[in-house]
Amino acid sequence: MTDTEYLEQLMELHTEHLFRIAYYYTKDQRIAEDIVQDVFIKFYHHQKYYEERGEMKAYLARMTINKCKDYLKSWAYRKITFQHNFFAKQKTVLQDTLIRQDEQDLLDEAILRLPIKQREAIVYFYLEEMTIKEISELLAIPEGTVKSRLKKGKELLKVDLQHIEWEVLFHG
Repeated sequence: MTDTEYLEQLMELHTEHLFRIAYYYTKDQRIAEDIVQDVFIKFYHHQKYYEERGEMKAYLARMTINKCKDYLKSWAYRKITFQHNFFAKQKTVLQDTLIRQDEQDLLDEAILRLPIKQREAIVYFYLEEMTIKEISELLAIPEGTVKSRLKKGKELLKVDLQHIEWEVLFHG
């Protein structure tokens, strides 16, 4: 198998997963797509240094997380955030009329409002169906920290979504 074929196979298997991670960090579809593309490009150019140990998904996820965190520290992100906050005041009335009704959209939006530490724990545990141990290893934090972040994230979501009947959130 050529390097290009191998990369295409990896992209087929992992793009959706990596995009979801990047989106939950950045809250921006375009930026998330760029980050995932950058991760695959970087992997392609440095794959000779990767030792295959059956952990490709975790390896690519770690690369994506690092790329996201770098982006969130960047001047570009700060500039976009400032512009968004500045213009958001003018668009408040318009945004109020465009509130989504779909329960899944409401849940996604609530997850995006969580602080990053609670958001990543919730995303990995509930959306990526990772175990606490896997999350602990991926984020390089103790399992107890993962548990407390999950608990705090669930509490914040419950408060944020208190006006919604919780059982509707469990429909696929």
